[in-house]
Amino acid sequence: MSRPSSRRIEPGAGQESVWDYPRPPAVVPTASHIRVVHCGVTVADTHAAIRVLETSQPPAFYIPRSDIAHECLLPGDGLRSFCEWKGPATYWSIAVGNAVVPNAAWSYEHPTPRFTAIAGHLAFYARLVDECWVDDEQVVANPGSFYGGWITSSVVGPFKGDPGTEYW
Repeated sequence: MSRPSSRRIEPGAGQESVWDYPRPPAVVPTASHIRVVHCGVTVADTHAAIRVLETSQPPAFYIPRSDIAHECLLPGDGLRSFCEWKGPATYWSIAVGNAVVPNAAWSYEHPTPRFTAIAGHLAFYARLVDECWVDDEQVVANPGSFYGGWITSSVVGPFKGDPGTEYW
């Protein structure tokens, strides 16, 4: 089995290469219309998200808690992780009717000083909910089960997340 290539894809007009994103990651506000929908219910809807852009990963969109349907949000099941840049993560489950999706979102309640802009914001795993949208485009989930970036036609990879990419 060959390892996936980390060779940068040249972006076209109106596109960004995730290989041009910095380390440590950049924190970039966006006015794009960001939505998360599960079981036909809009769980999150905002024009005030923050993109976190990190080398080799599609953007993660952090949504202000005030733009999330609080009745759909539950504490996660105790999953823990730590980001070398942002600090310890808190996980959140979503509940819509009888459907509960464990650890469908994450946040940094007390991020490191460089990332205080995302405190009070949640990011959702596109692979765990029915639909995530950036403006009028439904996103594709970041490959693999760890990273939570959202892939749209405006970003090119290759993207970290598939087996064999853990050392990029």
